Amino acid sequence: MIRLDRSFVRKVNAMNVKLINPFINATINVLETMAFVKVDAGRPYVKTDNLAVGDVTGILGLTGVANGTIAVTFEEKCILTIVSNMFGEAMESLNDEIADAVGELTNMISGQARRELEQVGKVFKAAIPSVVIGRNHSIRHYSDGPKIAIPFSTEGGKFTIEVCFER
Repeated sequence: MIRLDRSFVRKVNAMNVKLINPFINATINVLETMAFVKVDAGRPYVKTDNLAVGDVTGILGLTGVANGTIAVTFEEKCILTIVSNMFGEAMESLNDEIADAVGELTNMISGQARRELEQVGKVFKAAIPSVVIGRNHSIRHYSDGPKIAIPFSTEGGKFTIEVCFER
């Protein structure tokens, strides 16, 4: 579990930071079990812009205890490595199969995080994920809360999750 330092917690005091750790845990678990990839989480930060930090993003809306979104953005090399591991064959370019896999990974991460949150009485429902492919694309979160970004690294490259809930 990643510990969030006091200065970070003060910056996002409008949001319940306990909502973040289940998404971190789920991300690590899904990628390590589904893609056999060792995942290292970096230090969370408050993201101030809408520019994606990668080449392909899965984004999913959440409703329930709070409304918000989760976005998972992969660098091209990273997602090609992950999907190659999942499919057991080399993937060489971003295509519809990659987009489908990103949508499914986003869905699995959301599902595991929601199950963990449900165990502490925080119930969420999820929309169907959308996927955006392309360099320098934007991620639009549908709430006005802080965008918490958690960078991750793998041997195949980097990816970032963003969690954003209404204030």
